[in-house]
Amino acid sequence: MIIPLKAGELQRLIPAVATGPQFSACSGDPRKILQRVLISVIGGVLSLLIAQSRLAMRFGPIWLICGFVFLLYILWGPIVEAGRRNATLRRYKAGAIFEGVVADLFTRERIEERKEQADGRGRLELVENRRTWLCLQLEDEEGYLGQVRFPMDKKHKSIRKGMAIRCLVLSERPDFSRIGALSDAWIPGLKLWVGEYPFLLRPAFEELCLRRLR
Repeated sequence: MIIPLKAGELQRLIPAVATGPQFSACSGDPRKILQRVLISVIGGVLSLLIAQSRLAMRFGPIWLICGFVFLLYILWGPIVEAGRRNATLRRYKAGAIFEGVVADLFTRERIEERKEQADGRGRLELVENRRTWLCLQLEDEEGYLGQVRFPMDKKHKSIRKGMAIRCLVLSERPDFSRIGALSDAWIPGLKLWVGEYPFLLRPAFEELCLRRLR
């Protein structure tokens, strides 16, 4: 079942500015956080040193501002990335609540990182860091809708075929004859949210579902 959103509801459900969960999701793994810290510290220190040198007497204030911008990169980097990701769904002309079931579920191994490291004999070997992802195929009375994928965790082992699931569907067409994207999804029977990235303001979506799906 697909229930189109009213005017303005899509923008309220997917904010333009990063929420707390979105900030956390875009902060990344420890390696990515370390990269941001290094960029922030190195760029900030160099800019501040140039601002205080004689070579930058005319443009000192500009270099000073650049220094503070770099130092705050660890904060505004994830905010900008979250805003960019939110915009990928906010740009669609039409959005709707989808209520269906988990038609099928299966796992896939996904390569998260490749790197070279020396073995015991000093020879370089390629090491792959793999992670198990769970894929949920969604459908309703009209048939197959799409797929939601996310890294698998212990809490996801209770998901079964036939469970009710709700999410947001996005399309360029008002009749939703072609689906452009799916948001993260809510499994009410388990009170569990699933998805690669938390696009939705989840309490607002749950409340909207209670009102519109009665």
